[in-house]
Amino acid sequence: MSRAVRKTAGAEGWTGPLLSVEDLNVQFKTRDGLVRAVNGVSFELNAGETIAILGESGSGKSVTAQAVMGILDMPPASIPKGSIRLKGRELVGLSEKDYREIRGTQIAMIFQDALSSLNPVISVGEQIAEMYRLHDGLSRSDAKTAAIDVMQRVRIPAAAQRFGDYPHQFSGGMRQRIMIAMMISQRPQLLIADEPTTALDVTVQAQVMELLAELQRDSDMGLILITHDLGVVADVAQRITVMYAGRTMEQGTVDEIYDQPANPYTIGLLESIPKLAETVERLPAIRGLPPNLLQVPPGCPFHPRCPLAQDVCRRDPRPPLETVSEGHVSSCWFAKEVHARGGLRV
Repeated sequence: MSRAVRKTAGAEGWTGPLLSVEDLNVQFKTRDGLVRAVNGVSFELNAGETIAILGESGSGKSVTAQAVMGILDMPPASIPKGSIRLKGRELVGLSEKDYREIRGTQIAMIFQDALSSLNPVISVGEQIAEMYRLHDGLSRSDAKTAAIDVMQRVRIPAAAQRFGDYPHQFSGGMRQRIMIAMMISQRPQLLIADEPTTALDVTVQAQVMELLAELQRDSDMGLILITHDLGVVADVAQRITVMYAGRTMEQGTVDEIYDQPANPYTIGLLESIPKLAETVERLPAIRGLPPNLLQVPPGCPFHPRCPLAQDVCRRDPRPPLETVSEGHVSSCWFAKEVHARGGLRV
C-alpha cells in the first residue's frame, strides 16, 4: 500500500473531530487491589489544534495518552469503559496488528526521556532511516537521504555529518529533536507530546515548543501536550483539560482558565507560577499530596487539600462537571461562585 493511500484509508471526507475521547476509564490490576488511573475523561481534538492536559504526577495524564496510543500493557491494564475514536474509527478493542498500522503513520508520541527512548547502540540517523524502510519500503540509500532531510527540518546542525552519531553524543535538546524527527517522519495526523521539555533549560524548552508549533502549522497536525508546566501551555495550546486523581477537574479555553479559573485545584496550580511583576519570599503551594489511587477519598478527590472544602465535598457523590460559561466546565460544588469571582485566591 502506498504512503498516500495508507494515510487516508478509512478517513476520506471526514469532517468531524480528528480525535474524540469519551468517558475513558483505565484501570490496573495490582497485588494490592484495583487502581483506577483514569475515570471518565472526555475531550475532543480538531486537526491543526493543540490541547494541553495538565496535572501533578499521578493525575492520569500519561495513562490517558498511552491509552490513545494503544501502548498500555493489557493485562494488567484494561479499558472497562469508554471510547477513543480517530476520525470516527473506534480504537478501543483494536487488535495489536491493526494498531501497529496506525502507530507512526497516523498517531505518534514523543516521550519525555529521549535518551531512554532511543537505542544507544544504533546511530540516530539509522534509527530515523529505519522508519522510512519499514513503513515506506525505501531502499537503504533513499532512507538515509530522507532521514537527513527530516533531521535538517528539525534543525539538527550538520545533519549529514551527524547521521552516524549515537544518542549519547547529542545534548538533551538535540536528542529531543531527534525524537521529533522520528515521530514526524511518517507525517502523522496526531502527535502526542508527553512532557517534551522536562529536564531542558528554559531556552531549549522554548526552541522545542516553537519547533512543534511550526511543524504543526505546516501539516495541520493535531497536538496533545501532556505537561505540568502551565508556562509552556500558555503560548501553544488553545484548550486545556486539568486532571487530578484520574478525573477531569476543569476544561476550557486557555484564556478562560488562565483569566477566570473555576476550580480550586486549577487555581492552586496557577498560583504556584512565579510572576515577574511580583516579589515574594515564597511561592504559594498546594498543601498535602495527591491521593493514593487505591484509596481515593469519597466525594471530591481534592477535598483533603482544598481550602474551600465543606461537608458536601467530603461525601459522595463526586461533583459533576458543571458548565460555568460556554465551553468551560468545572468539577466543583462551588464552580460558579469561584468563576464569578474571577478565580478565588487559595
